[in-house]
Amino acid sequence: MKTELCARYRFIIRSILGSILKTDYKFFAIILLFIPTISFAQVSPEYSGGLKVDLSEDGKKYFRLVSMHQVWIRAIENNPGTVDVNGDPKDMTFDVGMRRSRFIFYSQLNDDFLILFQWGINNQTFTNGGGSGTGGFGGYGSGKKPQVFVHDAYTQYKVTNTIKENSGFSLYLGAGLHFWNGLSRTANQSVGTIMPVDLPVFGFQGIELTDQFARQYGIYAKGQIGKLGYRLNLNKPFIVDNRAAMSFNRAANIPTENWATAGYFEYQFLEREGNVLPYKTGTYLGTKEVFNIGGGYYYHPEASGIGSGLFVDERQDHRHFAVDLFYDRPINKAKGTALTLYSVAMLYNYGDNYFRTFGIMNVNPNGNPGANNSITGFGNTEPLLGTGLISYSMLGYLLPKSLMKKGQLQPYFVFTNKTLNYLDIDVQNYDLGINYFVSGHQAKISLQYSLRPLVTGTVGSGFEANQWASTVFIQTQISL
Repeated sequence: MKTELCARYRFIIRSILGSILKTDYKFFAIILLFIPTISFAQVSPEYSGGLKVDLSEDGKKYFRLVSMHQVWIRAIENNPGTVDVNGDPKDMTFDVGMRRSRFIFYSQLNDDFLILFQWGINNQTFTNGGGSGTGGFGGYGSGKKPQVFVHDAYTQYKVTNTIKENSGFSLYLGAGLHFWNGLSRTANQSVGTIMPVDLPVFGFQGIELTDQFARQYGIYAKGQIGKLGYRLNLNKPFIVDNRAAMSFNRAANIPTENWATAGYFEYQFLEREGNVLPYKTGTYLGTKEVFNIGGGYYYHPEASGIGSGLFVDERQDHRHFAVDLFYDRPINKAKGTALTLYSVAMLYNYGDNYFRTFGIMNVNPNGNPGANNSITGFGNTEPLLGTGLISYSMLGYLLPKSLMKKGQLQPYFVFTNKTLNYLDIDVQNYDLGINYFVSGHQAKISLQYSLRPLVTGTVGSGFEANQWASTVFIQTQISL
């Protein structure tokens, strides 16, 4: 066993080095252009939760406006057989795109109620991500004029709050298009404070099918019972009809009007985290000492089906469970060092052999099928999720402030393992990166190297995943 593991890791190291050597020099020229920016970037004033406008002298009545942009610069090693817009083979793709551009408005006119509204765009590239009706030439060409849409829109009322330190009870009720999700911390993650360049999107069980970018319409309850934090919801998922992809051996999403319910509970052993907004912090950068153990569930009855064509022979439930651990603490406050650790295991059950693939901001989704030896498709597509077990772990360390004249560095490592019934093999993702915090999470630049699996084979002959493709990211983030 040890010999097999050593051989596997040697192969991974050779793949990383080979991918770097194959990467076009132009991408590293782009990195060099950023060095002066990194070295001489001015530290902006610290912001605390966006622009706050007090509506009363004591500051209890207010509204806030928060804005954020996340820009990706990428060098992507494409899946075999990928072609460009002219139909020519495309081994590498270099692009700049908008991963997220968001605005959040929320207001609390008294202690009893809150209103929140978030809108923005996601995933605009030079080939896709444009608004409805785009894709032609000129002003409405491919990728242009992205559709601004609503992410969150909900109202919330306080029932009771007797929380003092680590005792007491609080209960808040809300309704609308919301992000108070169940299952795990990953399904409630803040995009502005994450450690790697992106969220593990497989942590959102119905991403862009039964939800609207991880949100559903429904009602929720959230609060604290002493050190135990909780959030529960009863939602009406969006209708999905993917019956054409069904077979008697593989489930797919089918239309249903059934309600879904989800919940997440976490015991907070050390400092208590805030829960005014649903977005869980990814890394506290030494400002808190947090140790949480959590668990959650998601249940949507008869949301999948097996059959032939459009005929549903059997309806199957979505039943998911997860457990996770989050540990974040300062190591040396004088030096500014801190440790962040997160690990989650998600047991997904969508029905028989349910399986999805996905490529985030996939700018070259087309290819020559005869030259493709990856079952997931072209561009940067890969196995996303399915019935089975997914584990995800990340570790980051905030280096001493003395290393930089301005700002701070945080190297990190992320490992993902997916054991999906459809594939009947394990597939892994590896992410290695470093964050440069110019001004905390308000202004940061990230560099990340990622490996995704290339899965080959067929259902009959079996699958293999002993090859990887790489992506190099530079992400710039500013939030105010």
